Amino acid sequence: MLRHLLVSAALVACFTASPASAGLFGKDDAKKDTAPATSASATPKAAGFKPATKAEIEAALRADPLQQSVFFNDQFEHNPTDAKMGLYLSNALRALGRYPEAADIAHRVLLFAPDNTDILLAAARAHIADNNAFFAIDPLQHVIELKPKDWQAYSLLGVAYDQTKRPDEAQTAWNQALALSPNNPAVLTNMAMAKVTRGDFTGAEPLLRTAVAQAGVTVQIRQNLALVLGLEGKMTEAESLLRRDLPPQQADAALAWLQGAVAAKAAPASTAAPTRSWDSVKASGS
Repeated sequence: MLRHLLVSAALVACFTASPASAGLFGKDDAKKDTAPATSASATPKAAGFKPATKAEIEAALRADPLQQSVFFNDQFEHNPTDAKMGLYLSNALRALGRYPEAADIAHRVLLFAPDNTDILLAAARAHIADNNAFFAIDPLQHVIELKPKDWQAYSLLGVAYDQTKRPDEAQTAWNQALALSPNNPAVLTNMAMAKVTRGDFTGAEPLLRTAVAQAGVTVQIRQNLALVLGLEGKMTEAESLLRRDLPPQQADAALAWLQGAVAAKAAPASTAAPTRSWDSVKASGS
């Protein structure tokens, strides 16, 4: 249900090749589609193979993640030294919720392109999505070495630190991201969603309001604000945001979910908070 609340992914500026949809609470929201297993073991440019044209690649990028995974798997299998095909394949697999495979493809590319910052970021995103953020830290630090003014790397590093229970380092990374890109909605949303996972909805709200006030903010970020407002019991404003962005049936279902969550939170036995996941990162866009 909550997946409809946070329609996606991605996914703003730093997810230029990742059109997945996003929820908040993690792998349970991931798509379960299947595609051919990736091997990328063929000899580069095998006999009879014709690399895709620019137009074919652009068309593939407009397709759904499952179709993308099939198309770019074929390209990468035939030429496993093509970093761009590897990047697109990793992004598509991550969009399908196949996070270990997405990480594996990214690391295969890094074997021959260790300084490719797009691939380093793809590897980090896949590890964070798979709740293995510890393994995202090194690639992100390498991106920062190569591109010290890349706010995306700092924003993701904050998420990785937060997931690995290093909140002070997470905040330092996010502060650096904001110094490089002031009031960046993606960074603010990552900070806010870290608070949401700890049940600090009051702390998350002003960050999301600032994010929503920025030019060109995404639907996903507005829906994150609706989520937080609803969980705070501010149902009228939450409903207004939901009905602005969602079809009536989805908005109704989202409201029903929020009302149930608020009721559960009010019950004496309920103290649980949402789990931090890559889906929330996707919704924030970093």
